[in-house]
Amino acid sequence: MIAIGDASRRSGVCIETIRYYEREGIVPRPRRAANNRRLYSEEDIGRLRLLKKLRDLGFPLAEARILLDLSEAREADCQAVRHLAEAHISNVETRIAELRKLEKALKELIANCARGNVDCPMLGRLRAE
Repeated sequence: MIAIGDASRRSGVCIETIRYYEREGIVPRPRRAANNRRLYSEEDIGRLRLLKKLRDLGFPLAEARILLDLSEAREADCQAVRHLAEAHISNVETRIAELRKLEKALKELIANCARGNVDCPMLGRLRAE
């Protein structure tokens, strides 16, 4: 059995996040040693690793939880996984489009800046909008 510090290192999930996942019921509470310290199994660490990968891919916690549950089902529902992934891609594409608009707006504001000008046109324009 593995202590929380080692579980954190091996899974890449920080200790406070592991505790949060446990409190929220996203991962099952681990067994406890006689001294009440948490003890994790290889399966627990695998679960934490999967959650980390899903979060790194940008899945919201609610969707990551669903995918984690699907991964632990005897017969994983590939259609449900695909549906969640496709919806996530759509959200990512929307965010990318919004970020491109933001980038364009910032570049336009920067282009309007005059060096050494005490009254910054960029801040003036932002104030006026």
